[in-house]
Amino acid sequence: MICDNTDMLRKILDGVLAIRGVDVEMLDETRLRGTLIDTLIQTAVFSSEEETRKAARWLIRRTAAAAGIYAASIQGLYEAMGRGEVSGFTVPAINIRAMTYDTTQAVFRAALAARVGPVVFEIARSEIDYTHQRPEEYTCAVAAAAIRTGYRGPLFLQGDHFQVGAKRYAKDPVAEVKAVKDLIWEAIDAGFYNIDIDTSTLVDLKEPTVAEQQRLNYSLAAELTTMIRDLEPAGITISVGGEIGEVGGKNSTVEELRAFMEGYREALEKSGAALKGISKISVQTGTTHGGVPLADGSVARVKLDFTTLEELSRAAKADYGLAGAVQHGASTLPDEAFDRFPATRTAEVHLATGFQNIVYDSKNFPDDLRARIYDYLRREAASEKKEGDTDEQFIYKTRKKGFGPFKKELWELPESIRTALGAELESQFALIFKKLNVGDTRATVDRFVPPVDVPLKPPACLTAT
Repeated sequence: MICDNTDMLRKILDGVLAIRGVDVEMLDETRLRGTLIDTLIQTAVFSSEEETRKAARWLIRRTAAAAGIYAASIQGLYEAMGRGEVSGFTVPAINIRAMTYDTTQAVFRAALAARVGPVVFEIARSEIDYTHQRPEEYTCAVAAAAIRTGYRGPLFLQGDHFQVGAKRYAKDPVAEVKAVKDLIWEAIDAGFYNIDIDTSTLVDLKEPTVAEQQRLNYSLAAELTTMIRDLEPAGITISVGGEIGEVGGKNSTVEELRAFMEGYREALEKSGAALKGISKISVQTGTTHGGVPLADGSVARVKLDFTTLEELSRAAKADYGLAGAVQHGASTLPDEAFDRFPATRTAEVHLATGFQNIVYDSKNFPDDLRARIYDYLRREAASEKKEGDTDEQFIYKTRKKGFGPFKKELWELPESIRTALGAELESQFALIFKKLNVGDTRATVDRFVPPVDVPLKPPACLTAT
């Protein structure tokens, strides 16, 4: 059910939730988890009235807080990793592009079963556009899934690849940096207390020295970090990530890491305040976002350089106190590769396309819907087809862009289909959690990530009498 106005929304709260000033009180958790939370998230995403969507989002976020579910920064855990107090696992960071409410429930079920502590839910700047999910909507879908599954504890929401695009920057640098700053502000307001800055697209390999190649990268990263520190809520130190090598480009080196970090730290010092810097560093070691599709639509086997990854992680920890290196574009790796991330002391691994593939390629996914999405892409994304691409390669590379236009249909698939897809996803999440060795880490997270309740002003339509 979707509430079309705030009067309808207020009525369905009766006996389940009560608004107490700036907070929400749970009166009946069974009914909340059984039916009401489904209605609240559907309303938050799909109500035709903006005021009603905003009201539903406030209700979800404050209900989560009442249940002991809170947006959090992973900074404390990563600082402990940098000090060598915590080790032996790699944090999974999951980009959810489709059916976010159902998919996140699958994550929580797998995490609860294995007592997993650190799981990051993230969305990239590009994904926000083509999946039609603004940050607050994403926050609410994750929080609602936590309520629905009975999860309690921190929600690590992350802005992934908040990227300064090289082409846009070359055309209008002021406008492009402003767009990223505006997105950071929006994300922090939505509870994203983990932000990955990506200015690595501006690395210029034509410059004669590594320091000069990294100059624009580290300068802008420091500028954006300064802004983040100015915006972070009281009691929260936002975990900021930097990046030294664009995914899909040449492999990163320890020399590049040091050039970036030395320049970045110097640039932060010039701000005139003792600001915390980044907690982790993203590197390139041979992967490509989404993998490389072959002519038949299958994905080429990735040759990931684990030796380089280990060297970068070791240097990041030993020289700069960072949690370690971050690996992007890993979800299409073979399952046996994931055991190696904890062994190489990788701090965080980013996972997206593999879960998208499970949804699209599942025998449970409706054939007619898949065909309509692919036909839509052949019409609307035809300009993206490169010369020599087969239809299978074109579809594989563009089908992520079908999730936004067909979002409502995907969310409203029959329950039996959503349950079957959720079970497939849950199985894969459970496997990856096991291989990344994050089982039985909940107590560790609780030790280093204390709960902080950030106040959220209620919309007038819910407080008017």
